Amino acid sequence: MRAVDAVQLWLGALRGHRSRSLMLLLAVGIGVLAVVLLTGLGEGARAFVVQEFASLGRNTLIVLPGRNETTGGMPPITGLSPRELTAGDARAIARLPQVRRVAPQQAGQLQVSAGNRSREVLVLGTSRDFFAIRQLRVAQGQALPRLAYGEAEAVCVIGAGLRRELFGSAPALGQWLRAGDRRLRVIGILAPRGESFGMDFNEMLIMPLANAQALFNREGLLRAFVEIRGPSFLASSRAQILATLRARHGGEEDVTLISQGSLLGAFDDILATLTLALAGVAAISLLVAGILVMNVTWISVSQRTAEIGLLKAIGATAGQVRLLFLGEAALLALGGALAGLLLGEALLWGARLLLQLPLYAPWWARLGALALALASALLFAWLPASRGAAMAPVAALQPLAGGH
Repeated sequence: MRAVDAVQLWLGALRGHRSRSLMLLLAVGIGVLAVVLLTGLGEGARAFVVQEFASLGRNTLIVLPGRNETTGGMPPITGLSPRELTAGDARAIARLPQVRRVAPQQAGQLQVSAGNRSREVLVLGTSRDFFAIRQLRVAQGQALPRLAYGEAEAVCVIGAGLRRELFGSAPALGQWLRAGDRRLRVIGILAPRGESFGMDFNEMLIMPLANAQALFNREGLLRAFVEIRGPSFLASSRAQILATLRARHGGEEDVTLISQGSLLGAFDDILATLTLALAGVAAISLLVAGILVMNVTWISVSQRTAEIGLLKAIGATAGQVRLLFLGEAALLALGGALAGLLLGEALLWGARLLLQLPLYAPWWARLGALALALASALLFAWLPASRGAAMAPVAALQPLAGGH
């Protein structure tokens, strides 16, 4: 049997059973679509997290109050809480030789108003160094003045979105607004930045640390960003910071230091595992599609026994008859898989434009979905195809003879 003849037989059989062929195409296409979409979402989340941590900088450590560890034994019953991180701790860290900048932080939600417009926003109290550490650019005006951590000044920098909501088209620089019970003068407007680490800089108000501590009546710090002079100093700087804070906190190591590398490594492992798990869940639908291929091939063999008998009577071998059914299954699998792949890529493209997220299915998911669709179709079609190939010509022609 020539290759051209085999292809004509495959296409003829598919055209002769359109509804059945469309059902198989749909089943395989949905399976591949699920793999592409779910892995695209997983990889998109992973790429988004990588971008977020890239904005933090490789030389940055985050100091948090309290130890993020689980130890054995009974929990304390006296209601003890971890020692607060203070502005004095931040000053002590800033004096270390390998530290370039320190940005202590205090934050909370406050009602901010200007004229007859008001809204509740995230208010961040910090220092001028925060702008350099977090790579914040001021589009108009200037950043916070360089003040001592305990020094207050009635100034603030606001995000572009907050400026638009409070002042509309009117100029905002030099204007006064009210945050809580304090009046502040706007000295800077941030360039559009968006959300990072749960902070929407477009809707944020940034003020000196001492102002925020007075507004929220909290002396302790939420966290402190520490920029080291270079990646090679991270390990030694970490040890120096812990030693400094241990000495200031009565010998207790009651803070947690987080680096970009440790955060990124943890999230990368979690999201990579999640992507594989999503791919595995989606791949189950391809196995279900394969079972459907097997059932349809069984029906096709039982309905085409006369055709099998004629082919064998004119000299077709068992391998050629088997190839007849396997080829049909392969064509359906490839057609459905390519349709599902194209539709999945189109949906991810639309989601990228709509959500502004890096949603891309990884190459291994695309190739794996195509290969699994083809392999499952051939595997599940093999048994019924082999049954048809093993039929004797005389037994296969009996339905035809009975018809006459």
